[in-house]
Amino acid sequence: MLPGADGFLYVNLKWVRTLNAASQLPPVSHDLEYQQFIQETDFQFERDLDQAAFAVHYPASWGGGGTGGAATEPRFSEIFVGRIQHDRLKAYLRRIAKSVDDYNSTDIFNIPIEGRTVRVAILGVRTVAISNHDDPQLIRSIVDRSRKLASPFAGPAFLRKYYKNVPLASLAWGIVRVEPAGPGSPSIFGGWSILFPRPATVVISARYIRSLHLKAEAFTASEDDARIITDKASTFLTLFHAAEGSVTAQGVDPDVKTFFESLKVTQQKTRAVLTATVPPGFIRKAFAESPSPLAPATPHTEDNAGAASGARKSDTPNTTKSRKPRAK
Repeated sequence: MLPGADGFLYVNLKWVRTLNAASQLPPVSHDLEYQQFIQETDFQFERDLDQAAFAVHYPASWGGGGTGGAATEPRFSEIFVGRIQHDRLKAYLRRIAKSVDDYNSTDIFNIPIEGRTVRVAILGVRTVAISNHDDPQLIRSIVDRSRKLASPFAGPAFLRKYYKNVPLASLAWGIVRVEPAGPGSPSIFGGWSILFPRPATVVISARYIRSLHLKAEAFTASEDDARIITDKASTFLTLFHAAEGSVTAQGVDPDVKTFFESLKVTQQKTRAVLTATVPPGFIRKAFAESPSPLAPATPHTEDNAGAASGARKSDTPNTTKSRKPRAK
């Protein structure tokens, strides 16, 4: 159902819960706004969200262009599937919306957030669409596609081209276009874009088989480009291993050691491939050691697009908040 974009992300939280992959993670804290959202809608993301899909729209001014139009930061279109109390969610959205459009018998709620409009549409008993793209036609196109689910799925051409490279049974995956770093050429990959000598497409996936198995493949235009990426990534891995060896005399945590030893990067013709295995204990400790916010953050006017691992800020209304993150 997502529109054409420069990147796509997907996570199947229902399978994560079924496989008990997150059983050892600490509970999610609720800020006041998120708690108010839960009280009004009876929807709790960590409990009720089953699937989430995101389309990432780069600004047109970025290197290589993008589908985000005149925006100066990335825009996002999203689909959420889960256990929804339709009437309660609709009442909440109507309360916070500045206006409501009727598009083909579907209400589109226009919600002002930080100087722009976030549009929300309830597509069915379990599905909600959200977009903060400046063009209202994007969410209308999602509404149109939601009515055609019985038709053979095609999807955006960029997604069709690379989705076949996503391993079966992946709990989460991403397909993103990456431009090399350069003056005046921002990247959603931030500093990691220096790995890429020329434009490439990165396919990231995560599977849980007793541990979290990560894989990132960079699809390039030539074997030379793949070799450069592989060499640069290998240098970073060498630094990681050096950091592992410089820990205190107390020794290396076994979960950390397993993670570092699993990091590998190889070249496969025109692809550079990075793999890693993350033990459950490593994930638990990483979350447990993350500092909790001491006070609510001051509102910003720019989106933080640091994304492949998940910490992203955006304009989505409080339909996606926990730990005070903001969905796109």
